[in-house]
Amino acid sequence: MLRIVTFPHPALRYKSQPLRRIDDEFRLTVRRMFELMYEAKGIGLAANQVALPLRFFILNLTADPEQPEQEQVFINPEILKRESVVEEEEGCLSLPALYGKVRRSKKIRVRAFDLHGRQVEADVDGLLSRAIQHENDHLDGTLITDRFDAPVRAATSAKLREIEVAFRKSQTEGIFDDDTAIQARLAALAQHGGILPDVLSEADRQPSTPTPQNA
Repeated sequence: MLRIVTFPHPALRYKSQPLRRIDDEFRLTVRRMFELMYEAKGIGLAANQVALPLRFFILNLTADPEQPEQEQVFINPEILKRESVVEEEEGCLSLPALYGKVRRSKKIRVRAFDLHGRQVEADVDGLLSRAIQHENDHLDGTLITDRFDAPVRAATSAKLREIEVAFRKSQTEGIFDDDTAIQARLAALAQHGGILPDVLSEADRQPSTPTPQNA
């Protein structure tokens, strides 16, 4: 079953591999990821946040399922250029209730493929720039905590430990496999270069009717 994973799930430290195929299984996965993102009131979600070690992420800066025209999919993204630096607070769906200031480039040039396999290149700034950099970090196995300065890291250490303990407990309860099994699954998916047919459960394949959420 597809679900958002939390620290320290091994997928969050896995350097994602390029996606090599866009097919119906992939499109179903993207749709389910948007549903999960809206349920969590997020604006972005990277593939490895749902334990898929592949280079793609999704965004909808409105966090509103009633605005599907704002949905964006970035496949095999590259940040080609960065300009200036700005520091703002960020959170992360894989680090629930943990926030801290992160320095990011104010403007970037990004190139990626969309859901139709078309290559797109654009210069962006503001929240879109920050969101792209945040999600692209995920694909490289980087979390916002890695970008915190020392005082912020110290201030959030207790919360990070709390998140870790909760995840380890879920492993002992059988909700998640142990790290070795997860690593083996990640390696198989990465080698395949696409979405394996068994990634989505029957429940994931059923369309849902999400309700609007605030950002």
